[in-house]
Amino acid sequence: MFVPHQNLSDQINGNIIRSEIEGGVYLRDLPEESTLEVATQNRRYTLVIRADGNALICGHPEFCPEPVEVRIHGSNWGGSMLKAAYLGRGMHLEYRHPKYRGPIVTSPIVDIRLKAA
Repeated sequence: MFVPHQNLSDQINGNIIRSEIEGGVYLRDLPEESTLEVATQNRRYTLVIRADGNALICGHPEFCPEPVEVRIHGSNWGGSMLKAAYLGRGMHLEYRHPKYRGPIVTSPIVDIRLKAA
């Protein structure tokens, strides 16, 4: 059970609690080559988990129409606070693409599914 941190604002503590209630996945808990289907408000992505926080991602017509290896940072609540190596419903997936400057942030995640092997 989450205990609010005294040094964090009520809003941040609330976001952390909400992420635990709405659910998600810690990428470190998945074996390599696990495949996730991640639906955001605007797109559907496929991620194949690789070592050291990397993944193959596809699903965006500009950034990743074909699978490309990226660095998954985690997800955020639409600001700069990141929940590292975690993808959560209601949060925004954040990753670094090798050809673009700065992180790429998706629209909010609405569903995450582990694809059967």
